[in-house]
Amino acid sequence: MTDEFDVGDRLKTLRTQFGMSQRQLAEAANVPHGQISMIETNRSSPSVASLRKILGGFGITMSEFFEPESISAQKAFFTPAEMRDLTSLLYRRDDPAQQKITIMQVGDAKAHGLQILHERYEAGADTGDSMIEHEANEGGIVVSGEVEVTVGDEVRVLKAGDAYLFNSREPHRFRNISDRPAEVISACTPPYL
Repeated sequence: MTDEFDVGDRLKTLRTQFGMSQRQLAEAANVPHGQISMIETNRSSPSVASLRKILGGFGITMSEFFEPESISAQKAFFTPAEMRDLTSLLYRRDDPAQQKITIMQVGDAKAHGLQILHERYEAGADTGDSMIEHEANEGGIVVSGEVEVTVGDEVRVLKAGDAYLFNSREPHRFRNISDRPAEVISACTPPYL
């Protein structure tokens, strides 16, 4: 993927297409009005959680934000090159911990009502201090390495073969506190990213 993707311009284009002011979008997404302005002028880069919350004001996914052209819902098989990269365009930001996360999506999650992800967390990767919350259920299996998963007040380090399943409305966070990469295969319904 290229670094030329302009998050601010794309957000402004979408907001205009939806006929919303910055204030209306901020209210719909329950974020500060200034945050929309800062992102649109590229003076601030949003975290995954912040961008997802803002996109919720439009009712679209991150996949639709970054790759608006639709994948055929009829397609049944995907090579690694055909998976949708949900993170490389977003992680141009200054947060090194979040730059170490790669999330690849299988096909058109929205069309199927199910999001299947291949997640890679490099050493030191962290989804951020702001816990993630969204309307869904999610689960996954750690296939290599170790990932610290926080769900509500519960924290557990999961190793290869360990799994998780929880209501995504509970605040949650993923971190790789080890010195080697970790990979997770996960699913979320309805799609979140």
